[in-house]
Amino acid sequence: MTHRIDWDDLRYVLAVAENGSVAGAARALGVNHTTVLRRVHAFEQAHQLRLFDRLPTGYALTAEGEQLIVAARSIDDTVAALERRIAGQDLKLEGMIRVTTTDSLMATVVPPHLASFQSRHPQIVIELAMTNARLNLTKRDADVAIRPAREQPEGLVGLRVADFGFAIYGAASHFDADAGDDLRNRPWLAGDELLAKSPATLWMRKHLPDARILLRADSYVALYHAALAGLGLAALPCCLGDASPRLRRLYGPEPELMTGLWLLTHRDLQNAARIRACIDHLAERLRADAGLLSGASAKERARSRSAQIESI
Repeated sequence: MTHRIDWDDLRYVLAVAENGSVAGAARALGVNHTTVLRRVHAFEQAHQLRLFDRLPTGYALTAEGEQLIVAARSIDDTVAALERRIAGQDLKLEGMIRVTTTDSLMATVVPPHLASFQSRHPQIVIELAMTNARLNLTKRDADVAIRPAREQPEGLVGLRVADFGFAIYGAASHFDADAGDDLRNRPWLAGDELLAKSPATLWMRKHLPDARILLRADSYVALYHAALAGLGLAALPCCLGDASPRLRRLYGPEPELMTGLWLLTHRDLQNAARIRACIDHLAERLRADAGLLSGASAKERARSRSAQIESI
């Protein structure tokens, strides 16, 4: 007897293949470990296939599994494209918006802007994914991304709303900005592989290849707290580093430590009313934060505000 393939079951198989483990698949799908095991086992039993070799290092696809996953990915892409197109025609200011942003932005400028948006549109629910990894907007892991980037990613549409600066910070109680010491002789805190392409990491790799690094982290908020504790110097987003009087800016921002802050969505979603409303609202509010985001001094920000008032 031929068993029809249930797409919902196939999602579990695809998640294990893409994450390499049951635990990773469970996190990606938002279910528990047992559910993934049960659904994958049921799929294999129903179709008399062994899709994975269970290895100490994780789940590896068998030859039969490889063939199935090629087809499953094609189906997944088709379903995701259909979901985007349907969502993109929605003219109602209600429903859910999946927003993704970084930890440093969520710790500083983003929360009040999400609050004011939700106050204006109470029928829209925001589902937040705070991560420094880049979620796949094509697969609708998120609908709107608030992200630092040098260029607009291919396949997405959006706005560059501000310059996004990084500078070098140390605890005010440990590091004197006027001491004139060579920064290369100081202990450092740095990002790990997840932050490898950020301006801060690229700047350190170029200018401080032999730096004495005492701690690495996958989060700028973690580096911020380590710097506050006096563990070493850290290259941090200016909006984060300037937020505490207990940190002192020692260097920057320089052009090499500058990128852009983007609001992004998939082109299929850009005409959905709730997505358009969200992007327009966030763009207006984040542009007002341009000085803080770029790392402009307090005096420069005050001059900018005065100029804006005079132009009204």
